Amino acid sequence: MSSRRNYEREFVRTFFTSPTAVSGEDDSAKMIRSAAQLRGLQAPDTWIPDNEDATAPSMREEGVQNIIDVVSEHGADFPGEIHPRVVWHREDPSTRYQGFQQMLEITDPEHGAVEHIDGFVIPEVGDLDDWKKADEFFTIIENEHGLEEGSLSMSVIIESGEAELGMGDLRTEMGKPSNNLQRLFMLVDGEVDYTKDMRAMTPTGELPPWPELRHNTSRGASAANLIAVDGPYDDIRDVEGYHERMIDNRAKGMTGIWALTPGQVVEANTSPLPPKTGSWLLEVDGEDVELDAVDGKQVYDGDDVTLEQQGDEYVLTTGGESQTLSEDDLKQELLDMTSYIPSMDDMVDSMEEFEAAKEAGKGAIAMTRAATLVVDGVEVEVSNDRMWDEATYQAAKTPINLFQDVYEHRPDQHEELGEMYGEAVVERAMELGN
Repeated sequence: MSSRRNYEREFVRTFFTSPTAVSGEDDSAKMIRSAAQLRGLQAPDTWIPDNEDATAPSMREEGVQNIIDVVSEHGADFPGEIHPRVVWHREDPSTRYQGFQQMLEITDPEHGAVEHIDGFVIPEVGDLDDWKKADEFFTIIENEHGLEEGSLSMSVIIESGEAELGMGDLRTEMGKPSNNLQRLFMLVDGEVDYTKDMRAMTPTGELPPWPELRHNTSRGASAANLIAVDGPYDDIRDVEGYHERMIDNRAKGMTGIWALTPGQVVEANTSPLPPKTGSWLLEVDGEDVELDAVDGKQVYDGDDVTLEQQGDEYVLTTGGESQTLSEDDLKQELLDMTSYIPSMDDMVDSMEEFEAAKEAGKGAIAMTRAATLVVDGVEVEVSNDRMWDEATYQAAKTPINLFQDVYEHRPDQHEELGEMYGEAVVERAMELGN
C-alpha cells in the first residue's frame, strides 16, 4: 500500500451527528437544517446527517429526502465536510441493501445533493470482507450515476470485535486491484455497540472506557493513513470529563471525537488547538496544579506544599513529609515537580529557533526553559535544557501541523483564530515548515 494520504484533511477534530427526521415537528428536518447553517468554531469538521441510530426506523425514508433537500439547499455554503450515515449491518443482507438504496437515492445527480456530499459513514461493519461489500456498493453507485470512481469516501464505525481485528489487515488490502478501499477516510469508534458485541458489563451500567479499542483504532488509522475518531461522550453536561477524554485520546494519536451537541462541537474544535497562553504546573499529591502567573513569576497558592528558608538551607514539605535541602537540591526537587504547557507563541518561537539553527548547519541545539517559582513567598529559579534535533522538531510540530490544517481547510474560522492568538502569531505559525 502507498504511504500517500488520499484526502486533503490530515486531522479531523469533530464528528457531529444530527437526526435526519424528527417526528411530531412541523419541519421534520429541523435538526439537520439547523446543523447545516453552523459556521465558525460552532461548525464541525465533519457533519454526519444520521439516518441510522439517531433517526427512528419509521422516519428513515423521510430522512433520506430531508438529506437531499437540506444538502442541496445549504451544502454549498457548509464549511466542513458532509458524510451522511446510512443503515448497515454485517449480519443482515436486507439492512445492507437498504443502506445501498439510501446512498443510491441521495447521490442521484438529479436531486442536486451529491455535489456537496463528501462520502458516507457505514456503521456496524464486520471483518474486511464486509468492508469490501460496502466498498463495492460505493463503486456501483458511482458507475450508476456517472461519478468518478473513488470520488465518494467511505468511513466505518468500529462496533464489533470483527471490525477491530479487521483493522489489522487493512494496510495490506488497501490498493489491491480487486477493491477501492483506498476510498476509506475515517475509522470511528462506536463504544456503545462495541460494548454490546463484547458482552461487557460494569457494576454501574456505564460504558467501559475501552482504552485498548481507542489505541487499536488510532494505530490502524496511522498504518493506513486514515483518520481516527473516538465515539460519543454521552454525559453532555460533563465538560471536564469530555476534555479529559480528548486529552487521553490525543496521547494515543486520536484527535477526532464524536460530538452530540453544538456545545460539544465548540469544545472539540478548540481543545486540540495549541493553548493561547502557556502555563506552569506543580505536581501536588499526584495531581497537577496550575500556578498563578504574577509579575512574571509562577506562584503556588495552596496549603499542600510549604517552603521555608533556614539560613543556607530550605525545608520543603509535600504530602506531609518534610525534607531539608540545599539550594541546588531544592531547585532540582522543584524542577522534578514542575512541568510546562507551551503556548502557541512558545511553540512558534521554538520551531523558528530550530529552523534557523538548521539553516545555519546545526543538527541539534539546546532549548532552555526557565521560571521563577514562588512558594510561601520564597522565590526559587528553576531551569532545564532540552536537546532538539530533527526528530524532536517533527514530533513537537504536531500541534502546529494541526493548526495549519485547520487554518487551510476552515477559512470560516480565520477571524476567531486571529482573535484567539493574534494575527502576527497566526502568520508565523503558517510559515513554519515552508
